[in-house]
Amino acid sequence: MPRPPRFLVLAHKDLRLMLGLGLGLVQTVLLGLLIIFVFSLSLPVGETMSGQGAAAIFWLASVFGLVLLFNALYHLEEANGVRLGLLLAPISPTTVFLGKALAGGALLVLAQIFFLIGLVVFLGQSLYGQWLWALGLVLAVDLGLVIMGSLLGALSQGQAARESLLSVILFPLLVPLLLGGVKLGGGLLSGVSIQEETQWMTLIMAFDALFAAVALILFPLVFREG
Repeated sequence: MPRPPRFLVLAHKDLRLMLGLGLGLVQTVLLGLLIIFVFSLSLPVGETMSGQGAAAIFWLASVFGLVLLFNALYHLEEANGVRLGLLLAPISPTTVFLGKALAGGALLVLAQIFFLIGLVVFLGQSLYGQWLWALGLVLAVDLGLVIMGSLLGALSQGQAARESLLSVILFPLLVPLLLGGVKLGGGLLSGVSIQEETQWMTLIMAFDALFAAVALILFPLVFREG
């Protein structure tokens, strides 16, 4: 029986630890739902939020969750001295990058399921049956999010004073992705098909490709020097 790729082994290890110990995911879900609930309190009684406003809140919760998840994922190595073992192991830094990105992406999607439920319950939103389009949009934006999260998560580790670096650098870089996610997500929540907004999906995919190229070049340097 062939062995699974090493990045899948690393991703499985991280997911097992994160889910088994309750690290990251629980805090991410609670923080995201709290953000959605707080914004729901600003609505007058009997009114619902616009689709674009709800989409903005969804992605805001997702980005804050991304910071928590990747800080937790890279803290696993820092806390237990595993980072040195990974550096000495016969695996490439790219393998570590892919494993972390895959584990973080899976956890982020799990959290976003709860965020979507929060949009329905607290903000009265509906996808009007466009579930496949919504899934495609979320995965497209999430791809860019986890690529940058995996890169900057490694950059922010190693010294306690640098732990806040992830959120400081991450948010400005993600603005184009979030603009596309808010625009297309708002259309879906308002009952408008995103087929008419191909330029935004093109923008999202272009930034996904750009972030992937930059991350694959820089991650080996960042991970060895962290």
